[in-house]
Amino acid sequence: MKARYRYRIYPTPSQKVSLAKLFGCTRAVWNDALAYCIEQYRAGNKKPKNGELQKTFVTQAKKTFDRHWLKEVSNIPLQQSLNDLEQAYQNFFKSCKGERKGEPVKPLRFKKRKHKQSARFRKGRFQVNERTVYLAKIGKLKIVWSRPLPCEPSSVTVIKDSAGRYFLSFIVEVEHEPLKVNDQSVGVDLGISTFATLSTGEKIDTPKPLKRRINRLRKLDKQLSNKSKGSNRYERARKRRAKLHAKLADTRTDFLHKLSTRLISENQTIVLEDLNVSGMVRNRRLSRAISDLGWRQFRTLCEGKLEKYGRDFRVINRWEPSSQKCSCCGFKGGKLDLSVREWKCINCGASHDRDVNAAKNIVAGGQSETQNGRGDHVSLSQKRAMVDETSTRQNLSE
Repeated sequence: MKARYRYRIYPTPSQKVSLAKLFGCTRAVWNDALAYCIEQYRAGNKKPKNGELQKTFVTQAKKTFDRHWLKEVSNIPLQQSLNDLEQAYQNFFKSCKGERKGEPVKPLRFKKRKHKQSARFRKGRFQVNERTVYLAKIGKLKIVWSRPLPCEPSSVTVIKDSAGRYFLSFIVEVEHEPLKVNDQSVGVDLGISTFATLSTGEKIDTPKPLKRRINRLRKLDKQLSNKSKGSNRYERARKRRAKLHAKLADTRTDFLHKLSTRLISENQTIVLEDLNVSGMVRNRRLSRAISDLGWRQFRTLCEGKLEKYGRDFRVINRWEPSSQKCSCCGFKGGKLDLSVREWKCINCGASHDRDVNAAKNIVAGGQSETQNGRGDHVSLSQKRAMVDETSTRQNLSE
């Protein structure tokens, strides 16, 4: 399976200028080709093939006066930019025809200078050394090896995020590392006040980085709104806000990596509920709290790591009444208000914590009908794992 290993790099001032030229060239090639495709579509013509776009906006564009500066950067990232455009169009067309699973893909957009920038190099245009990484027409970049690469990478992407940080993302082939098989299973009930409640009774709190720093973020937003757009002060204020957003995302990702790794190392089977996160965030009262938790990211990390380590991942139907059903006798007590955190079963008299009871029902729903012994209809869906970009910290992926 393929995985991404990302590392922080620290380019020199001259290398930052070279990287800025590289990002600008790849962005210009993408925008020129996209504008041409849109023009052809409005004229009633078919989308040009990738080979035609490569010839027009890379090979021939270098000979023109307006795009002669494309010669100053390596040719490979320019070609990869058009390859990405071709892949993006294929995903868009398949989504329009209903051949692609997931949410509908939106029409392609032009790239902007202030957003995240990236450029990809293939084999032969980069070289990995002990303390540096050489990129064609960029030079040797100082890199922090937080952990060794498992094998020789097939490609590398140089990234500059909106906060001004630089990274190198390597694509490598990693083999499955199955852990020792055990008979432990756990159901995970995701919530807002408590991030996760396990079927064992343990409750795990989340750091909630946005909630803790919401006042700081509001202050930075106000400072940015008071600046004139395009000025140097506006750019400094924008970067301060982007750094805070990056810190929030890093804090959340660090927590999710550690939690998912711990659950996978301790249990053979993990069962989650198929939550409609995209629909739940439309609730204007809970959207910020749900987005701050990162439910979907947690599920994606679990799927990828479970496939890598040979564990079982199961998802029960979102309509399964996990909170309404007694985990002892299976009696359905009806819908409960969100303010009700504890309740007593009127059939068997068992007292339940709402979240713990739901987690027990989730892990029971993840087993077969013969194993749970209740005869209830169980809808299981095996999801193909998505390999997420691994963290730069060693203890998050082991």
